[in-house]
Amino acid sequence: MPRSSVADVIYVHGLWLNGQESVVLRHRLARELGSKVHVFHYASVTASMREIGAKLAELVASIDPETLHFVGHSLGGLVIYRFLESFGSRVPGRVVFLGTPAVASAAAVEAAHRISVARTMLGRCIGDELLHEMPRRWSFAQPLGVIAGTHSVGLGQFIARFAEPNDGSVAVSETRMPGAADHLSLPVSHMGMLLSADVARQTVHFLREGRFSLQ
Repeated sequence: MPRSSVADVIYVHGLWLNGQESVVLRHRLARELGSKVHVFHYASVTASMREIGAKLAELVASIDPETLHFVGHSLGGLVIYRFLESFGSRVPGRVVFLGTPAVASAAAVEAAHRISVARTMLGRCIGDELLHEMPRRWSFAQPLGVIAGTHSVGLGQFIARFAEPNDGSVAVSETRMPGAADHLSLPVSHMGMLLSADVARQTVHFLREGRFSLQ
């Protein structure tokens, strides 16, 4: 199979989603970058992170790109992190996280503590990755940009009772990944960032330039 002359992009969805929620964002990325944007779907509740990473590795191999960018929303960012950690990628590219909790998630911890069925509903990946503090550092070849939201709309704000800026599900402080090339906060909610023209524009800018726009 001949390789593509432009960069491919893989979008990785978050918990309880399937990738279709990102149709507006993906359309904007494809239009502005001239790239094919692939959706990586995985069983966010029942599968282990190792199983998910292996499936993502299969998708990457099937694309066989010259340049490959990743965009991960929420838990999807951690899927990308674990994929690069376990399987690696020699293909050049950049990565953008959208509302990804890089440390423990206060909303998930509170839900698991206060709601008896929450652990089952949150699933294996959340249980392994976000119910306790876990040091992470971005040390991969692909530069990482992180976009956090500050519009507090979402069920997480009622569960976690955030006392700091948040997107309704994840606090801004929870999105800070040591080793990231850039970090940006925008007035969007956790799900609203997938519809935001500003988020799409900043994502495109980072995938092109390796930094967010100051304008």
